Amino acid sequence: MTAENLRILGVALMMTAPIAAVGAGVIYLIRGMSLRVNMVAIILVPMISTFVAVYGVSGFMFTEDSSRVAAVLAAVALVTAPLAFLLGHLQAKRTVWERQMRDQERAAERSRRELIAWVSHDLRTPLADIKALAEALADQVVTSPAEVGEFAREIDTNTVRLSQMVDDLFEMSRIHSGALALELEPVDVREVVDEVTTALGGATRRAAVSLTVMAPAEPVTATASSTALSRVLTNLVINAVAHTRRGGSVEVIVSGTVATVSIAVEDDGVGIPEEDLPRIFEVAYRGTSSRTPVNGEGLPVGSGMGLAIARGLIDAHAGEIIASNTERGSRFEVILPVVRPRSVPTRSAGVR
Repeated sequence: MTAENLRILGVALMMTAPIAAVGAGVIYLIRGMSLRVNMVAIILVPMISTFVAVYGVSGFMFTEDSSRVAAVLAAVALVTAPLAFLLGHLQAKRTVWERQMRDQERAAERSRRELIAWVSHDLRTPLADIKALAEALADQVVTSPAEVGEFAREIDTNTVRLSQMVDDLFEMSRIHSGALALELEPVDVREVVDEVTTALGGATRRAAVSLTVMAPAEPVTATASSTALSRVLTNLVINAVAHTRRGGSVEVIVSGTVATVSIAVEDDGVGIPEEDLPRIFEVAYRGTSSRTPVNGEGLPVGSGMGLAIARGLIDAHAGEIIASNTERGSRFEVILPVVRPRSVPTRSAGVR
């Protein structure tokens, strides 16, 4: 390298170093701003440094060569600055998406661990009861027909409980795997509500909770699976009754607009603690002690998956389910589209 080249290199370094330092300081100061602004700054600092170096090497004379360099750099800036802005926007969206995916994966893993823990515990209880009752019958600990009949009914009750847990596990596996396919058709939700409330009428009477329905006289039609919707409402009503004290009431309110149908289940029970609301639809999440069922007489014993299953089934309808507190207790509202959006696939992508 000749002495002239070394001199040019030295001048260029002297000219660019302060610009690079100032640019680094600017980038540091704007680090809290959007990624798009940072990307534009990162693009502009090298170009400004290049022009200053060329200007310094030319002896601070705005020569024809420096004019050409300035024109080229201006053209490059016009092209690269918008591109950097766009790339920053895309990168920011990708970063947010990746963070959300990581959060969802951690939440799903936490839900799976809780599900395994809850199911392991809940399966042991009825199995232990069945084993103890069967051994008592086999060893003729009880011999009177009345006692034998009572033990047999207890075994049957625990068998039904186990069967329900297995059904819930199967339903959750279908929801999580995306294998849930629903046959959607126009459904008068009033009929589904009547079927559910009639089926649960005996259980609610035994729990000493009044169950009422408020619905318009005219049909309220939504695009839905009547079977899936029936299961959702059954889970919501059972949950409401289970958390309502004896002598309380549960209301099912049906309403509709041109675009959506709303089915709300309201109770005058203990309500939902604020810290539980974000997780109320997670698998096997049963909340704090204040949400312990207080009126479970005559009601099916849940597996802790009822609300998670309801959320998954409503997601498969391209609908929404919302939990909130009211002045009298809690409220679960299901919102379904009158006409299902074509862009939403029929198969459920899983619980959010």
